[in-house]
Parts: sequence; structure tokens; C-alpha cells
Amino acid sequence: MKKLAVFFTLFLALVSLAQAQDKKPPMSPKVTAESPDKNIKVVYGQPSKRGRVIFGDNGLEKYGKVWRTGANEATEVTFKNDVMFGGKMVKAGTYTMFTIPNAKEWDVILNSTLGQWGAYDYEKIKGNDVAMVKVPVSMNKTPMEKLTITPANNSIAIAWDNATVSVPVMKHGM
Repeated sequence: MKKLAVFFTLFLALVSLAQAQDKKPPMSPKVTAESPDKNIKVVYGQPSKRGRVIFGDNGLEKYGKVWRTGANEATEVTFKNDVMFGGKMVKAGTYTMFTIPNAKEWDVILNSTLGQWGAYDYEKIKGNDVAMVKVPVSMNKTPMEKLTITPANNSIAIAWDNATVSVPVMKHGM
């Protein structure tokens, strides 16, 4: 019995050691970004370009198709106060953010269904959209290697590869 206990203890130690050595940093780390006034928080998986074409008919993210706007779990945006999101009233709370990229403009969508993996079930939950706004695309002078979502006091900017879009966000009543 004593030998069995020693065996299991050594076995568990070796398994734990093997798992610890096998951990690599994630290819798309989870990032939390907050606006300076702390009204907007964005949590997203941050993929890298890694030599790939990102947007377009031959890109990783196809024009005209719903994208989770990040990697892994769909991006979540939290507003501490009611806001005007691209001119649309949105109550304080947490929302899933999706986008539909196109060459000249993107649709940016806030949806009340949380806990989504990717955009695979978007068609099932699109009835829970609380806002959809069209925003123009600005072309970056140099490609951005990592997807970067930047909440400012009055906007949320999304930049990756050659494209940047920005949604105006104003506290309601201002």
C-alpha cells in the first residue's frame, strides 16, 4: 500500500511537471483595454498578422461576413454609463461586439448575448443586436501586426493590418 501511494505521488508530480513545461504563451493572448475615463472596457483575443492577408475576399476575414472582432471568444465591450454608440442609444452594460468588414466601411454590431465563441452562432442571436453602425475605413500607412482595439473617452478604434475603423462613443446626456 505504501509503495502504491509513493507511485501515485511520483506519477502526479511527473504529470504536473510535464504540463508546466508544455505551456506556451497563447498565439492570441487575451487583452483588456480601458478608456482613460474608465467608462469603456474592451476584452478581446489579440491575433497577429503573421504574414497573412487579413481582410478581403482572399483574406482571413472575408468581406461581408460577420467577424468576432478578435480571436477565440467574441470580443466584449462594457459601458459603465449609458452611451450614444455611433449615434445609437445603448444602456450601460456588457455586450458582445461583432463586425462585418468591407473595403470602404464596416458594420460594427453590439449584441446582448454574452459568452459567444467566435461568430459561429451569430445568425441565431442576431435578434439580440442592440446597435449596428456603419463606420468608414481608414487605411494605415504601415500594416499593424496585432489586432488592437483602443477605447478612448469618445470612441472605440479597431486597427489591424491595413485597416482602422473608429466608432464615436459619447456618454448619454453630454
